[in-house]
Amino acid sequence: MQVKAGSVGGRAIVAVALAAALGGCAESADDDGRKAPSASPSAKGAGGAGRAAASGGTIGAAGSACELPVSFGIAKDWKAKAIDAEAELSKSSKGSDGDLTGALADAFLRQGPVTAACEIDAKPAGNIGFLRVWTGKAGDTDAGGALRAFVAAEDDVSKAKYHSFKTGGGLSAVEVEYLYTSKLLDETKKESAFAVSTPDGPVVLHLGGMDTAEHEEMRPAYDLAKQTLRLT
Repeated sequence: MQVKAGSVGGRAIVAVALAAALGGCAESADDDGRKAPSASPSAKGAGGAGRAAASGGTIGAAGSACELPVSFGIAKDWKAKAIDAEAELSKSSKGSDGDLTGALADAFLRQGPVTAACEIDAKPAGNIGFLRVWTGKAGDTDAGGALRAFVAAEDDVSKAKYHSFKTGGGLSAVEVEYLYTSKLLDETKKESAFAVSTPDGPVVLHLGGMDTAEHEEMRPAYDLAKQTLRLT
């Protein structure tokens, strides 16, 4: 059985089955309480691009909820969990239903050239969705190449539009906005992602959401990450 990250399995089955199969793939931790650069208030309802959410701290540095090649501010009340993808993939491959569990884990934890490293949950702030961080290996590819491969690995994507920008920390980045169509729900929704290159490899930040309305309501948290992201 093969389940791709952007397929019906990746969108519906993985969300339910993987939770039981992996039994908590990420160790929960609150943010480290440090303040990110100031931004405009309120993630909820401030859907305009560029209007960053109020910061609830930073992640990425040693000792924070997710240790990453980059650091950035996370929106107030959003909760970050680190994901040890290699450990989870190894554990799932040894399960009694190894083929199924392994396929689900791979679909959830890998997309193109990058692997899930951190999941930042919007539910405590009143939204349904996540800002996820994916990391690659040093020397794999540049930011643009990593982002295009990331999108290409997701099925049923259309109208992808790419552009370059500078993060608040001065890093060159490539961003994409696109539409994802769920065959299960017969619904199309907006998604966004951006990527940067680091000495440790490419990093992709992806914002999904239950639907386009949720995506737009969570957009200020994504914009906060763009405006504060820098190398650790």
